[in-house]
Amino acid sequence: MADRDHPLHAQVHPQHRYDQVVRSGTGKTEAGTWTGKNYQSGGPSTTQVLAVLALLPIGGSLLALAGLTLTGTVIGLTVATPVFVIFSPVLVPAAIAVTMVVLGFLSSGAFGVTGLSSLSYVFNRLRRVYSSSDEHDTEWAKRGMQDMVGYAGQKTKEAGQKTKEAGQNMENKSHEQSVRT
Repeated sequence: MADRDHPLHAQVHPQHRYDQVVRSGTGKTEAGTWTGKNYQSGGPSTTQVLAVLALLPIGGSLLALAGLTLTGTVIGLTVATPVFVIFSPVLVPAAIAVTMVVLGFLSSGAFGVTGLSSLSYVFNRLRRVYSSSDEHDTEWAKRGMQDMVGYAGQKTKEAGQKTKEAGQNMENKSHEQSVRT
């Protein structure tokens, strides 16, 4: 009886209708405005309906063909099994030989394609290295020549300046000696 003396506690959770928007942070609702998806018209879009209508016959046709192929394979295996058992002394070695020949051709083709792609990769890599190296060397040589020409021009100017100064010094000394005499 002591359990019945305690009052019942109910938790109340706010309910929002789909046609009302709860603005984040404010808790206010506005009826009739909805910026997101409209849940009242929850049907598929026109594009979805057209996609289903277009893909349904194609998928059904492919599923029917898969069933027919499976049925034909089972019937063919049922008919061919006695023939395989009767001719197995001839068919098994022939099947092994055909399998080995097919595997030989396939592996030969795979090795050929791998070899050609490897050679092509190496050729392109070397061509890129040498072409970029040639361009790099050419640019380096051009810069070196420009630097050398600039350096030679600077040294020529300096040498001309020194020659001019030396000539002026000699002229001044000769002028001083002629004034003394």
